Amino acid sequence: MKKKSSYILAIESSCDDTAAAVLKNNEVLSNCIANQEIHRDYGGVVPELASRAHQVNIVPVVQQALSIANIDKNQLTAIAYTRGPGLVGSLLVGSSFAKSLSLSIDIPLIEVNHMQGHILCHFIKNEKKTPPRFPFLGVTISGGHTQLILVEDYFKMTEIGTTLDDAIGEAFDKCGKKMGLDYPAGPEIDKLARNGNPEAFKFALPKVKNFDVSYSGVKTAFLNLISKNINKNPNFIKDNLCDLCASIQKTLVEIIINKIEKAKNSLKINRIVIGGGVAANSEIRRVLNNMSVSSDWEVFIPPFQYTTDNAAMIGIAAYYKLKKNQLGQMNQSVNARLII
Repeated sequence: MKKKSSYILAIESSCDDTAAAVLKNNEVLSNCIANQEIHRDYGGVVPELASRAHQVNIVPVVQQALSIANIDKNQLTAIAYTRGPGLVGSLLVGSSFAKSLSLSIDIPLIEVNHMQGHILCHFIKNEKKTPPRFPFLGVTISGGHTQLILVEDYFKMTEIGTTLDDAIGEAFDKCGKKMGLDYPAGPEIDKLARNGNPEAFKFALPKVKNFDVSYSGVKTAFLNLISKNINKNPNFIKDNLCDLCASIQKTLVEIIINKIEKAKNSLKINRIVIGGGVAANSEIRRVLNNMSVSSDWEVFIPPFQYTTDNAAMIGIAAYYKLKKNQLGQMNQSVNARLII
């Protein structure tokens, strides 16, 4: 007898993007995102504005996801949502909506760890590439997190390294802000770096024990370099913009690559799986792809649509939770600092 398919509506609202997706088993039927442009004016995410925007966006986004998937809400098997980590106000909007819908149509609720979603997005059905085999080294790189994770099963994940200060995406944004680039600055730095010399400006790499990383020192050195040179030449940034972008990008990427290589050699695991917004960066993709060609690294890089915050990754995590009957509870509160 053929097993009945599951249809999961997934909701992601951990930061400033309101997202909804519908999955049929491990296949994505729709993946919709409403971005919040208002934060560009402030150079970063404003939590109160983010939560308000989620309240405006969530119903239209969910309706769009159901419409594109050609699924009626009464056909759904379960509702999934991001429990954390993230901004409390933003998480509450998503969780409240998910719980209300779950109650109204009497189907199970599944809570998902946002960071696990970034790793498990590699298990979304993909005709071009098979998912990674366990165990593997997971690397989450985003505006809020930089983590190295030993992944032994879908939900058996152990953090073995993390940032001691700034996340890599945060360092990109702060350096970009100093150069007058719009938020988020990472994609703009990536674009400008293609026309720059990555060897133009040198920055010392931090010496951090074990598999942890640090970005604060490099960020400070970059900010000081600009401040010092602007005093001599007011047009320093304009005259050297592409070189500055290429140099800082090379350094920020080199820091995490060094730790990935150290962890790989120590754990004797050659499968590297990355996720998060910075996984879209062309330099880190180039370096990792070169490693997979020139050495024994087996590298898994997510499609661009699954790098930034999205609901499809929440849906695939929920799918594997549903298979294990790991359901959420109505009285489960969101957790802004939920660990992996």
